Amino acid sequence: MTEAEDPTETLRRFRHSIDNIDAALIYLLAERFKCTKQVGRLKAEYKMPPSDPAREEQQIARLRALAEQADLDPEFAHKWFSFVVAEVIRHHEAAADDAS
Repeated sequence: MTEAEDPTETLRRFRHSIDNIDAALIYLLAERFKCTKQVGRLKAEYKMPPSDPAREEQQIARLRALAEQADLDPEFAHKWFSFVVAEVIRHHEAAADDAS
């Protein structure tokens, strides 16, 4: 920031960028959950377990590596993924209950 820049305007621009990123994240999460709900229906139809610990471990390792490459705390990426997977499993369990 230069001396001539108004800090209030700079803050407004930063916040506008953050708001746009947040909106994109919400839409991306919605798309992700559309896909995982399809997975849940497939698993329910074929009596597959709602969770896949081996897949989850692979994804954790993959996302931790991506986080490091992106200069994001890998532990944060792990926590985020664990939070999302818990919700996905809840959806898969509900789909299995509905199929019964």
